[in-house]
Amino acid sequence: MKKYPNKPAAVYYFGTCLVDLLYPEAGMAGIKLLQREGVKVIFPQEQTCCGQPAFNSGFYDQALKVAAAQVKLFPENIPIVIPSGSCGGMIRKHYAELFKNDALQQVAESVAERTFELTEFLVHVLKIKLEDLGDPIKVTWHTSCHAKREMEIGDAPKQLLRQLKDVELLELEREDECCGFGGTFAIKEQHISAAMVKDKVDDISKTGANRLLGGDCGCLLNISGAMKHSGNTTAHQHIAEFIWERTANNKA
Repeated sequence: MKKYPNKPAAVYYFGTCLVDLLYPEAGMAGIKLLQREGVKVIFPQEQTCCGQPAFNSGFYDQALKVAAAQVKLFPENIPIVIPSGSCGGMIRKHYAELFKNDALQQVAESVAERTFELTEFLVHVLKIKLEDLGDPIKVTWHTSCHAKREMEIGDAPKQLLRQLKDVELLELEREDECCGFGGTFAIKEQHISAAMVKDKVDDISKTGANRLLGGDCGCLLNISGAMKHSGNTTAHQHIAEFIWERTANNKA
């Protein structure tokens, strides 16, 4: 990960497939948060998938073909911000392996070095300060496996939430455990996946939180589906959308 001692004037924004198809409000919220900090956001219209689904399933040639089309879209030496630890982890941690000895290896390594998950960029690069304008609410936070173990974003999301004076953060007892999604894992090992997400839903219920927050749409999709089937009515939301709602005013 590249260090930026000064606030960058511009960033690229990699929207991700799930944001594009299922959670567009989360993607737009992330863009608005960056823009409000005075950062120009460049969104390459040709972007598609980072290649992770094919890579995780062992289809490396297909993954390389998809990823190769992406790395060409970020030529300027500026940060690439992604509202997903999963896609971010694929790029930062696995592009070196995927592009080894490929003609685009240096380009891919540059992209990987400049890639940031949204919350870590807001906290560690922009050093954002938030003013809470919302009503009191109790929330809980789910940490995705890739954000925690591959991106190693630490408690950046919680640092943002703790700046919001009327937001009470209720910790999950088993926060470090996977929700069971894992992309194709949820299909290939559906019974194991179902047991894992049940544990996650039970943990969420115990907190008494009004809303579940997360930074990866795959996790939110999986957990919210399980909550719906179990009768749990806890709302769910991407952290970017939540923070924007809490801090936006009529002039924003």
